[in-house]
Amino acid sequence: MSLLRGFLRKGGSQRQQLSTWSALATAFNAKPEPRLSFTKNDVGLFGVEELLSADGFHLLQQQAEFETERLIEETGSSDRKRAMVAVFDDMSDSLCRVADLAEFVRVAHPKSSYALAAENACIAISGVVERLNTHPRLYQRLRAVLGQKDLVPTSALDDHVAELFLFDFEQSGIHLSESQRRQVVSLNNSILQFGQKFMAGCVAPRSVPKNQFPLSTRHLFAADGDNLLVTGLYADSSSDLARQTAYKMFLQPDPMQEYFLSEMLSHRNQLAQLCGFPTYAHRALKSSTAETPQMVSEFLEQLSVELKPRAEIDFQSMQRLKAAENPDSKELAAWDVPYLTHKVKKAWLHLGSGAEFAPFLSLGACMEGLDKLLHSLYDIRLVNAEIKPGETWSPEVYKLDVVHGGEGLLGHIYCDFYERTNKPNQDCHFTIRGGKQLADGTYQNPIVVLMLSLPTPRWSSPSLLSPSMVDNLFHEMGHAVHSMLARTKYQHVTGTRCATDFAEVPSVLMEYFAADPRVIRSFAKHYQTQEPIPDAMLARLCASKNVFAASEMQLQVFYSALDQKYHGQHPLTNTTDILKSVQSKHYGLPYVENTAWQLRFSHLVGYGAKYYSYLLSRAIASWIWQQYFEENPFCGDAGERFRRECLAHGGGLPPRQLVAAALGKQVSPQELALALVRDLETRHSLVDRVVNACQP
Repeated sequence: MSLLRGFLRKGGSQRQQLSTWSALATAFNAKPEPRLSFTKNDVGLFGVEELLSADGFHLLQQQAEFETERLIEETGSSDRKRAMVAVFDDMSDSLCRVADLAEFVRVAHPKSSYALAAENACIAISGVVERLNTHPRLYQRLRAVLGQKDLVPTSALDDHVAELFLFDFEQSGIHLSESQRRQVVSLNNSILQFGQKFMAGCVAPRSVPKNQFPLSTRHLFAADGDNLLVTGLYADSSSDLARQTAYKMFLQPDPMQEYFLSEMLSHRNQLAQLCGFPTYAHRALKSSTAETPQMVSEFLEQLSVELKPRAEIDFQSMQRLKAAENPDSKELAAWDVPYLTHKVKKAWLHLGSGAEFAPFLSLGACMEGLDKLLHSLYDIRLVNAEIKPGETWSPEVYKLDVVHGGEGLLGHIYCDFYERTNKPNQDCHFTIRGGKQLADGTYQNPIVVLMLSLPTPRWSSPSLLSPSMVDNLFHEMGHAVHSMLARTKYQHVTGTRCATDFAEVPSVLMEYFAADPRVIRSFAKHYQTQEPIPDAMLARLCASKNVFAASEMQLQVFYSALDQKYHGQHPLTNTTDILKSVQSKHYGLPYVENTAWQLRFSHLVGYGAKYYSYLLSRAIASWIWQQYFEENPFCGDAGERFRRECLAHGGGLPPRQLVAAALGKQVSPQELALALVRDLETRHSLVDRVVNACQP
C-alpha cells in the first residue's frame, strides 16, 4: 500500500497539487508513522523517565508525598523567604503533576498495567489531598497571612490566588468544629454515592411490558422475555408513533431514580448550609463569573423573555412541516424536534447526511486552517514534533510544539484523535502539566492532550471530518490554546484552571471561527484535487449550524433554570412537579404527562448548579466575537489584545474582572442576554438568505 501511495504522489499533475499541502497538513492527513530507533532508549510516557514502566507511578507518588512534607515544613518556618501562596502553589503543582498525568493514563492507556498503576496513584494522591484539606495548621497559616500580612510583600495576584486556596480548604469544612467536619465528610460520601447511582440509572434501558406498546411499533424494540427494551428516544425515526412511544416509555417516572436524585440534592443543600451558604447554588457559584444565583436568575429570565417569540417562530415552522408530512398528526411535541430539525436541513438546505462536505474537510486541511488562524491571531505556529520512543500511549498520537514568533516554545499538545478499540468515546482536553513561573526565572511549559473520536485514515484517503467534528476540533483546540497562552505565575490558576463559566469562553469562541465562511474558505479544499469548497456548498454548511437556533437556546435556558431551581431553596417538592413548573415558564412545548425527563439528565451530577455556564460562556464569547473578530476573523491586533486582556491571565484574576477588561466595560445580566439575541438575529438572517438561495 505504501509503495502505491508513493507512486501516486510522483505522478504528473497529482504531484503538483499535493505539493501545496503544508508539512502540518501532510502529517495529519496520514497516520503517524512509527519511528524505529536503534540508538535511542525509551524516554518514558510524556518524557517522564520514571514512566519507563507502569511501576514508575508508585515512585512518582512517593516523590510527590516527600515534596509535600517538605513544603508543609516550609509553611511553618519562621525564616520563610517567599510568599506563603508560592509555597502552597508548589505543593499543588507537585501533586497535580502526578494526579493529572495519572488521571489521563487511567482512562486512556490501552495497557491494563499502566491503567491500574495510574488508578492506584490517583487514589493515593487523593488521600494526600484529603489530608491536606483537613490539616488545621496549614489552614491557619494561610488564613493568618491573608488576615494580617505575609513575611514578604504580596501583590493583588498573590492575594487572589491565596483566597482561592483558602476557599478550597473551606469547601472541606476545615473551619468547622470536629463534629461538623465529620458531617461534611459523611455528606460528601453520600453525595458521591447517590450521584453515581443516579448516573447509572440515567443510561439504563427501560424494560416495559409488551402489551403497553402499540402493535405497529413492537418490532422496533428488542425483546426481553414478555417485555420490550427501550434504550433511547429513537429521535431519528420517521415514524411519529415510534418517536412518541419511545419518548413516553424511556422517560417514565422511576421511584428509585427519584430517590437517588432527591437525596443527592438534599445532601448538597445540607452541605452548603453547614459550610455557611444559603443554598448549594451559592456555594457552587462563589468565585464564578456570575458570582451569585441572583445574577444567573436575572440572565436566564431576560434571555427567556427575548427568546419566547423567536422560539415560537421555530415551533410554528416545525408544526407546518409535521402537518405537511402527516395531515392527521397532532400538535408538535418534544419528540418531534430532533427529527424535524434534521428534516428541515434536508428540505430547506438540501443536506443529506453531511457526507458531501467531508472530502473538503480532511483532518490535515483543518489542522492547516487552525495553524493559519492561530498564526494570524496570536503569532503562534503548530509544529509537528518528533515523538521519541516510549513517549506516547499509542502509535496513533501526534505531538505538536506550540511556538510563538517572539517568545519561542510555549508548550506541547499531544493529539489523540482517532477511534480505536477500548478508547473512551469522548472529545475532551486534559491538562498533563500546568504552566507556572519557576524559582530560577524559567517557565514550566504546559503539556496537554486533546482527545477526539475521528475516523481513522484509510490507505486511499485521510481522516475526513463532518461539520460537527470540525466544530469539536476547534472547540477543544480553544482549550489547548488557552492552556498555552496563559503564562501565569501560579500553576493553580494556569490556563483552563478557572471558573467553569469562564473556562468555556475561549473554546466556544473558537466555534465562531469554525462557523465563519471566511475562515472555512481559508482551509476547506478537496483532499484529492485541492479544489476549494464551492461557495454555495459553503453557505449551506454554515447555515446548517443555525437552523432553529432560538428554540435550541430556549431548551438550554429551561435546563439551566431547572438546575438552578433544584439547587436553590429547600426543601423541594417532587422533582417532576418542579420540572412542570419550570418548563411551563421557560419552554415553548408542553410537559408530557407521566414522564420524568429530569431522571435521565445526568448533567445534574457533574454540573450541579453550573449548567447555566454553557449559556453564559456563549454570551461572553459571542460578545467578544462581535467586538473583536466579526469584522475580520484574522485580525492580529484583535487577537493580541484578546490574549493580553483575557487568555494570558488564566484564572489569575476574578473572572468578572477578566470579562470587563476584555469588553472594556462592566457587564450586566441583561447585556449578556442581549449579546446572545444579537447573535441569534445574525444566525437567523444567514439561514434565511441561504434558504432563499436554495429554493428553485
